[in-house]
Amino acid sequence: PAGMPIARERIDSLQICKLIQCVRDRNRDQIRKLVASGIPQLVNYGEPQDGETPLIVAAKENDEDMVEFLIKEMGALPDFGDRGGVTPAMRAAEQGFVQALEALAKAGADMKARDSSGKNVLFYCIQPTERHAQCMQVALKHEADVNSAANDGRTAFFVACETADKNPACCRALLAHGANPDVVQRASNRTPLMAACASGSAEVALAALMGGADPNRVDKQSWTAAHYAAKGGHLSCLIALSGYGANFDAYDLRQCNPVHEAAAADRALCIKFLGQRGCNPKPKNADGETPRVIAKDKGFKECLKELRKVEKSYGRAGRNCERWALALYDWTVVRGADLQARLQAEFDTSGSGQVTLEDAAQTMLALGAPWTEDCAKKLGPLYDKAKNGSFDYRDFLLAKKYINKLYLMSAYEPKQKKGKGKKGKGGRKKKAKYPFEICVMPDEQMLRTAEGGPPIMFVPQVSNVTDAERFDRDRPPAHPLQDDSVWYVAAPAHTFVNINDAAKHGDLDSIKLALQKGYSTETRDRLFKTPLMVAAHYGNMEVAKFLLEAGADVNARDNFKWTPLHHACHAGLIDMVELLLKNGANIEAVALNGATPLLRAIETSNLNLVEFLLKQGAKASIETKTGEMIHEVVQIWGSAEVIDFIRTKFPIEAAKDGKGKGGKGGGKGGGKKGAAGGGKKSAKGKGSAKGSEGGARRLADSIVQAPAPAPRIEDEEEAHIRRKARILHDANALDGGYEEAEDVTAHPKGHWLEQPDTGSLLASKSRYRQRFGWESDFPDYRNPFQRNIWNKLEVEGAAED
Repeated sequence: PAGMPIARERIDSLQICKLIQCVRDRNRDQIRKLVASGIPQLVNYGEPQDGETPLIVAAKENDEDMVEFLIKEMGALPDFGDRGGVTPAMRAAEQGFVQALEALAKAGADMKARDSSGKNVLFYCIQPTERHAQCMQVALKHEADVNSAANDGRTAFFVACETADKNPACCRALLAHGANPDVVQRASNRTPLMAACASGSAEVALAALMGGADPNRVDKQSWTAAHYAAKGGHLSCLIALSGYGANFDAYDLRQCNPVHEAAAADRALCIKFLGQRGCNPKPKNADGETPRVIAKDKGFKECLKELRKVEKSYGRAGRNCERWALALYDWTVVRGADLQARLQAEFDTSGSGQVTLEDAAQTMLALGAPWTEDCAKKLGPLYDKAKNGSFDYRDFLLAKKYINKLYLMSAYEPKQKKGKGKKGKGGRKKKAKYPFEICVMPDEQMLRTAEGGPPIMFVPQVSNVTDAERFDRDRPPAHPLQDDSVWYVAAPAHTFVNINDAAKHGDLDSIKLALQKGYSTETRDRLFKTPLMVAAHYGNMEVAKFLLEAGADVNARDNFKWTPLHHACHAGLIDMVELLLKNGANIEAVALNGATPLLRAIETSNLNLVEFLLKQGAKASIETKTGEMIHEVVQIWGSAEVIDFIRTKFPIEAAKDGKGKGGKGGGKGGGKKGAAGGGKKSAKGKGSAKGSEGGARRLADSIVQAPAPAPRIEDEEEAHIRRKARILHDANALDGGYEEAEDVTAHPKGHWLEQPDTGSLLASKSRYRQRFGWESDFPDYRNPFQRNIWNKLEVEGAAED
């Protein structure tokens, strides 16, 4: 019986409470008196509150002697439960009291009994402790029903799988005693395999798969076990599923596959594995979002990186990455130890690592491997070293001969930084050391404007103050006095902009205003970059022309001794290079590492620019401070057409013979020493890093002298005083105190800044596309140098890294 009589009368309640207290006190004499003199069957009554019987209390106290006494001498029934139908055996198992449970089992307690929620004693044994595991063994030994389902449809194995990461031994014990690994919960249609994958226990998931669980079964949301494993980031569970034929390209009711779930949970390694094992990373879900969009919205950079890789490789036929090979390899990852142990025990007792192909195939099939005749035909010759029909199973388990290295488990391990090894006497030549790390302008040369203003490289930014409802770029005022917006529109706050940023974005008005206020065209930032260098790098022709007309130094040097011509060549801009050369740029200017603009042009793989520089007299017989000549540079940086051009025009032997004697353009100024503007070497090849700080200071002094302070910027108070003085001056003039001609020139308080109209902007946009290509309209645009690097990385297969 699951229930028992409950004490309802006053006298009954007092007697059963007294009996329970005597059980706790282990007072056997008093127990005998109460049972003999009390109401009939008092020992089987339950207390009025929770319905606990004296036997349940004894079981909760883990008092096996009292349990035996109550059952054998007092006649207590071991299957009477409390108000919830919980029997003494369940209470003992819940607390992990092995002795009490064994005493109840010996007394004939029914291990198949169920409480009011439909749970039997096995449900109460599911806890991550050793004592609970022993209780489960006791219950299983006494024929507890492992497939009994509770009222919610869950079996004990299902409940154990929900916390499989904490109690894998419990799950294995239930499977060993016949638990159904593919049972379905009625409410959600989930299976124990799904629960194990959600908890992250690859051991239990593998055991369920070995027991016959279906890896492709779906629940009411159409989720598979792979969805749960991907969401939790459990790569080992995905490997086990792959080894047993799981279809990863499965979609739920929201049209999400496992890659969507992995992207939403920031599981980069799972994305990599799923993409390699056939899960499509490109489709949109019901919300119109691809996995990459989901990862981008949540800011998961590692996921974005892996998604770009798998999107690129998905669907491509690669070598050593066929589906059958990957499934077999994943199976060997999870069952390789069992396979090796059985082969050694049955067929390779000598430990040679060699068995026959037939023995290996039969053993793998017996263990449930996805082995077919095609596998034998393709893999047999690979692992038959002696060509006698043998099979090297140890080499087979490594899988390096039939699986691409990017698909091996070693590709999922964290990369370790390589230590700096000592080079032997025959090692490569050490690279030259420079006397600084990164040269920046010293603080004492970082001048500021008057009265605590910003650093001198920040100039006042020009902004157009006008009524936008009256005037715009397509409706400018007819004459200066028409725009009186300045009298009623709030004046914007004074803002400053880095003069190099103004040159970068083409803010010519701010640059003109800065020069009018006394700023120099050689104003530099912390890295000694001038506005002309920035304009040359970003291809702003109008800014560059204006700066050159204003007297900017066309051969100025930055912290790496680059000139504006170096920057223009590095950006691959022929028109900018031509402009600088026409204005006196030194075509043989030598940078800090000994490179000339020609080498910078080679780095962009721009053949037209390389030809243009050579026609203008650039020398090809140049050598950097690391000992690299033009053929070595073009081999590293150049494209195929640039390499062919240089090798054809300058054969390698001729270049070696002419080393140091000057190439095209002749002259003794070529070679290591450099041309005018290159200066002397800043450091010897054997220089150490000890003088880093002093070297940076000396280099800074050699690049630029401290610029003269900018003129003071008049503030509002000073302007007010000046205007007041002017008013007093005019008042005295009216009284006849001064004799001077009256100036009737009108000076508007504000004036309209000339702005290009829409047509001019579109024409400018068209010219920009002609110069930089149609890709320049997109945010992922790369300049020629970046594009060259990207192409080389794609060839090497490391572009995403």
